[in-house]
Amino acid sequence: MTSTPVGEPRKVAFADVPPNRRRGGDLRVLLSPRTCGATAGFLGAGSLMPGEFVSEHYHPYSEEYFYIVSGRMTLHLEGEPIVLSAGDSFMIPKGLRHRMDNSGEEEMFAVFFLGPLAPRPELGHVDTEELPVADGELPQVGAVTS
Repeated sequence: MTSTPVGEPRKVAFADVPPNRRRGGDLRVLLSPRTCGATAGFLGAGSLMPGEFVSEHYHPYSEEYFYIVSGRMTLHLEGEPIVLSAGDSFMIPKGLRHRMDNSGEEEMFAVFFLGPLAPRPELGHVDTEELPVADGELPQVGAVTS
């Protein structure tokens, strides 16, 4: 398989990307170096059912941006809770620990973007809490190798 060309225009539907549940919830990387040759960061979307969470982690090289499309989420930033509802957005600076919980009674759906990219995909995400699904595959963000 060859590498994805840099900056290739690409449409990626949420339904066309398999859910990744290793860190919790249903997370899907949509536009990334792997899918469209993105160079500035990657965009994804995800949902959390009531009671679901995304385990605590941080990004040493990237800021993370969220937009809550529907439902409600509690973002724990360095342990401090911040409630986000549909229509809210939030930016998490590089290096800050964060965890997301569905704090509502309905499904929460959000869009997220991380940028800039880490020097290598495996350096972009540092887990600080045990993963809910220890044997699942992690999201594939990086370039496809030959």
